[in-house]
Amino acid sequence: MSGITYQVDNPVCGNNEINFQLLTEYSVDIICRARMDRVLDYVSPASFQILGWKPEEMTGRPVEDFILDEDLPVLAEAIAHQGRSVLLRMLKRDGSTVWMENRASLVSDSATGEPRQWVVTMRDVTERKALEKQLSELALTDGLTGLANRRAFDEALEREWNLTLREGSQISLLLLDIDHFKEFNDQYGHQVGDDCLRAVAAAVRGVLRTSDIAARYGGEEIATILPSTDIAGAVEVAEKMRRAIDALRLPQEGHPEGRGYVSASIGAATALARQGGTMSTPESLLLAADTAMYKAKNGGRNRVATALVVAAMGG
Repeated sequence: MSGITYQVDNPVCGNNEINFQLLTEYSVDIICRARMDRVLDYVSPASFQILGWKPEEMTGRPVEDFILDEDLPVLAEAIAHQGRSVLLRMLKRDGSTVWMENRASLVSDSATGEPRQWVVTMRDVTERKALEKQLSELALTDGLTGLANRRAFDEALEREWNLTLREGSQISLLLLDIDHFKEFNDQYGHQVGDDCLRAVAAAVRGVLRTSDIAARYGGEEIATILPSTDIAGAVEVAEKMRRAIDALRLPQEGHPEGRGYVSASIGAATALARQGGTMSTPESLLLAADTAMYKAKNGGRNRVATALVVAAMGG
């Protein structure tokens, strides 16, 4: 039925009606018939298995009643381009939502050619959407630490940087490096080194706010984007990270800066968006955070150092 404009001599009775119901009664998809005002005249039995609504509970009501409000524009698109498949979220009887692939087709009168009603097919694609989401997350996630990967970090930094410039606000970036990690790997082996990275990543996640974005930047480095955060706020988050890593008490012999335990040096850089600013790309913030991180290392490790840049507002 998908994508076809039907022509019938009598859209409500006769052989066409019998054939339609035979088709719909055994379909695993929901098949509906609606008037031109989109009030449902017929709903197939699959509605109960998929949505929890009995057919008689849906008939006589507009299809909009069963679609999530924010997805109503998608319904409008389907109506405007009848025959095109669209994805939207429908409301189940228990109040939860389910992703459905919907396709609407017009049924026209064979004599006049005027549209008489809609035939809509609805297919449950919730599992497909969940798989797509999982694959998307995997593509943007570091497999070892569970943090965002470099690709996700680059995309997020570009997005947040541009937002900062448009709003004339500020953004901070933390760059964390595990002290003497090469020596740690040489001493304890790469498997223990991986365990160390996972533990440090978990400690970092534990102190972040919901708006913050942490990523494995490379090797033993972890970068964290702090939107709308000034230098004082950045230092506060960085110190929480440093203390959380210290609290892990991961043994590292021959590491005096950490008193025999794994530690980290963190560079905290903040960009202020101002008229007349000289920095126009997020790489300037990255460079400032990297410089601050090496300042922390050169200053004795297991500490936080800061840097400040002025970005070109409106860039």
